[in-house]
Amino acid sequence: MDLQGPVSVDEEVAALSRSADRDSLFMQAALTLSGRADPLIVRVRNLSAGGMLAETTETKANVESGAAVEVELRNVGPVAGRVVWVGEGKFGIAFDRQINPQVVRRQVVTQSDLPPHLRRTGREPNPVYRRR
Repeated sequence: MDLQGPVSVDEEVAALSRSADRDSLFMQAALTLSGRADPLIVRVRNLSAGGMLAETTETKANVESGAAVEVELRNVGPVAGRVVWVGEGKFGIAFDRQINPQVVRRQVVTQSDLPPHLRRTGREPNPVYRRR
């Protein structure tokens, strides 16, 4: 039996992405496709340091393999990459740079989420120290 390795860059990236540790999650992200002005909202199903599995229900998405994309990930910001495979309503993206998937999972805490005793309003008086 002749086992053949990946022959193209896309296949090589896809093979590396499949073998990487992935986090299964369900969150939304904004995806900007080259040649499209408005971002596409996608569901992130799997996320690893090198890529992600995205899912969309938009029928006019026209996501093609090899397309340059930029995905806005929570707590990370915009990450450039390219589409390495396309299936029915799903597609794989290989990032141009490594990310930390655990950072994306972290909950965003706003000041209003903090308990009142931990909030700083900026109007607190400076402490007064007295000499003894």
